[in-house]
Amino acid sequence: MSLNCGIVGLPNVGKSTIFSALTAAPAEAANYPFCTIDPNVGIVSVPDSRLEKIAELVPADKVIPAIVEFVDIAGLVKGASKGEGLGNKFLANIREVGMIVHVVRCFENPDIVHVENKINPSDDIEVINIELALADLGSVENRLSKNDRFARSGDKKIRDTALKIKPLLERLAAHLGEGHAARQLDLTDDEKALLYDLHLITMKKQIYLCNVDEDGLDGQGDFVKQVRDIADKEGTEAVVLCGKLEADIAALDDPEERAVFLEEAGLEESGLSRLVRTTYKTLGLRTFFTVGGTENKAWTFQEGMKAPQTAGVIHTDFEKGFIKADVYHCDDLFEAGTEGAIKSAGKLRIEGKEYVVQDGDCMFFKFNV
Repeated sequence: MSLNCGIVGLPNVGKSTIFSALTAAPAEAANYPFCTIDPNVGIVSVPDSRLEKIAELVPADKVIPAIVEFVDIAGLVKGASKGEGLGNKFLANIREVGMIVHVVRCFENPDIVHVENKINPSDDIEVINIELALADLGSVENRLSKNDRFARSGDKKIRDTALKIKPLLERLAAHLGEGHAARQLDLTDDEKALLYDLHLITMKKQIYLCNVDEDGLDGQGDFVKQVRDIADKEGTEAVVLCGKLEADIAALDDPEERAVFLEEAGLEESGLSRLVRTTYKTLGLRTFFTVGGTENKAWTFQEGMKAPQTAGVIHTDFEKGFIKADVYHCDDLFEAGTEGAIKSAGKLRIEGKEYVVQDGDCMFFKFNV
């Protein structure tokens, strides 16, 4: 279950500023390319008003939110797939994350240099996407070369597998050679399984993050429109925020001061909150809760998991010895007001091994090891 996102983009698009605001752990930010060389890693809480409501109705000593990890990866440039600008190191870092947050500069500022000396979001996106596709093409071509040797193996199983995967690799190589992402190729689950160990960068899910100035927060500018058009074509999301403004908000320790700051900026919530929730959802992650006792806690699970698997998120013994789970949805608690009222209304359910856990379920697992 992937819980991390890599923040990528050209140099000087605001990646490190946004990362610092996200994690409140300053990353070095400067007005020149390759300021970030080793990736910074930060753990970020997932904003969830449901957990806050649960805490009001069922007080506990601790309230623990779900988390997601962000990795600030240094700026890529044209030629990164061939090693330009420390490209090999940076591309290796991207391979290790679960999904990509592609930051795109959508603001004018003569004091902050652009690596291409012009602001053009469409061109910037194309540079990054092509470099990632070419990096994957190199991996596929290497596999094709090895596959030819496997096809001549004396081991029938190895030979048959090599013959089976060859046309798939050739189809993928042609697709990547045109600058297209692997995730945009129509592949069956079996074909994806055959390609899994290639760890293709462009097979990862990707969303776009438009970094605007304060005048662009309404998301109506031409730069943002360019990004949204590309995101729509790719069937993904585009989130709009102002990195500088988010950094100013993150620097405020008092929640009330933050609320006033947001109100004055005409925002209902931080853009970073929207970003975290979007990445969490895009990763296919959902939340269940354990309620009462010493802590109210949000737990992360992969959409589609059944009850024993989600029990294993808490502890492997819970999954091994799973018997059943007492379940109600957090909405039932908000409506009833207390867990006792939920029971009285007959909304506390007993679920077994085949139950598919839903986002927002409150669960108490019973097991025996």
